[in-house]
Amino acid sequence: MATASHRLPALFYGLAPTSPSPSSTTHPFLLPPLISPLLFHNASSDARDHLANERTFLSWLKLSVYMSIVSVAITVSFHIKNEPSEIEERIRLPLGLIFWVLSFACLANGLATYVKTVTYYGRRRALVQSGWKTQVVFTVVASAIIAACVLFLSVNASTK
Repeated sequence: MATASHRLPALFYGLAPTSPSPSSTTHPFLLPPLISPLLFHNASSDARDHLANERTFLSWLKLSVYMSIVSVAITVSFHIKNEPSEIEERIRLPLGLIFWVLSFACLANGLATYVKTVTYYGRRRALVQSGWKTQVVFTVVASAIIAACVLFLSVNASTK
């Protein structure tokens, strides 16, 4: 049985030092055991970068959860104390679905970025930066949030 100190040269999840080289085409997330720690040498602050990558994934996950909560809140009802207007009734389902789809887009983007970066860490080719897909998802989410705020304020202003 290998101890943790003998497993330090491993680059992927659960790989022993006698496993295939990091340049192999095997995807590290598909190798057994599926749930195991990521062990690697901390050369050139790799641990710091990996932890930053995990924090970024958790931020995308948190945004996804918030977006799904907003989606459910919009779909269920706009108002708590009084009845929603006709325009609010018409737009609540499409707007809720938009936020639900954006919630899954945030989750997929965060997971894809995390998996890609960890795979590159294993091959010692990691480049820590956001790509155009991340920027597009973030721009669409930010635009949807701003549009929803403007919509809510305009509907609220017209009912008063």
